Amino acid sequence: MTFNDLVKMPTDPVAKLLSRANVLLKTPLEAPPTAGASEVLQELSDKGALVDLLRLLAILLPPRERVWWACLAARDYIGPRSDNDPPSLTASEAWVYEPSDANRDAARMTLDHAYVDDDTVNCALAVLYADGTLGPGDLKQYPAPAGASETAAFAMNMVALSELSDKFEEHGQILVERAVNIGRGGNGQADSVQPANDNT
Repeated sequence: MTFNDLVKMPTDPVAKLLSRANVLLKTPLEAPPTAGASEVLQELSDKGALVDLLRLLAILLPPRERVWWACLAARDYIGPRSDNDPPSLTASEAWVYEPSDANRDAARMTLDHAYVDDDTVNCALAVLYADGTLGPGDLKQYPAPAGASETAAFAMNMVALSELSDKFEEHGQILVERAVNIGRGGNGQADSVQPANDNT
């Protein structure tokens, strides 16, 4: 897999972005501190470092795209939209379509009423901290914890991997290719995000 044409992702050195998000990758990198996204993603891919790949992709995707990536991961095991969807997922998808303060606040409110086992709260957390603050309105003057939105989106993808653990490697590849597709300006739902060895 190649990691080129990532037009939606920042051009800053990955080391700087990791530092800003307060994240340390577990995989030792040979790429120089000045290396950009494509080079570091390629190295992690070559080393089979799936978890670090997902961790970095969560940092590289812009806020709206990051939340959408998380929502798609939730849909992987929850299934298509229905009246039984968790409110956190529904509100997060609504924010992606219209990233207003009202929709952000709606996502925040779902956190107060979510079931304890509802992992889609990670989508709502990714929305809540999307702009690096604690939320809309008065909360906007307070900074969110470093990398909070990124961590929530990463967590949502890890939950999807866990829920579909019988296809761990295959689904991990789908999550990565989906993020790359979004990073190139796609919607993450194109046929191109299916793994090459998928015979279904």
